[in-house]
Amino acid sequence: MQTIVRRTIKTIRREMASLENVILVIDGKTGSGKSTLAEKIAALFDADIIHMDDFFLPDRLRSKTRMEEPGGNIHYERFKTDVIEHLDEDVIAYRPFDCRDQTYGDFVYVKNKGVLIVEGSYALHPFFGDYADVSVFLDMDDDLQRRRILYRNGEEGAGMFFEKWIGLENRYFNHFRIKEKSDLTFTIER
Repeated sequence: MQTIVRRTIKTIRREMASLENVILVIDGKTGSGKSTLAEKIAALFDADIIHMDDFFLPDRLRSKTRMEEPGGNIHYERFKTDVIEHLDEDVIAYRPFDCRDQTYGDFVYVKNKGVLIVEGSYALHPFFGDYADVSVFLDMDDDLQRRRILYRNGEEGAGMFFEKWIGLENRYFNHFRIKEKSDLTFTIER
């Protein structure tokens, strides 16, 4: 992870030479370390993080047609209106969605203090346009992903990832060529 952090920092600093604010977007496979990378970068730059998990699609909007769309299980319309349309503002406010109980939480306020990080699968969905100043894709082989998900979620909690979410995620990555379009791509090996 140290090499990934160093290369990402170097790229951010290069962008900071010409931009007042840098938006770092981290996409990639479930369990690849997106949140960990975001936290490390945030600590170094005193940056706020927007989590794509806060924008999953509510069950009431999950029509058959919508779920057949590559990347359709993210509430991309809400992310665009709540976040993308406010990136030039000092503070962005949105309500995180909790998919366990299907409710919206209290407002989260993130500040654009020079570096702003968006992390999570679907963060580079083309519906958002080209908003990333630096984009990172974290990849890993399927066996390592399986082991990490089992470790993190346990056998019972991992089932839904294996049965549903990983397939949807991979369809999004492949259809929109997310890995190929990212500025930096790293393969996690352990």
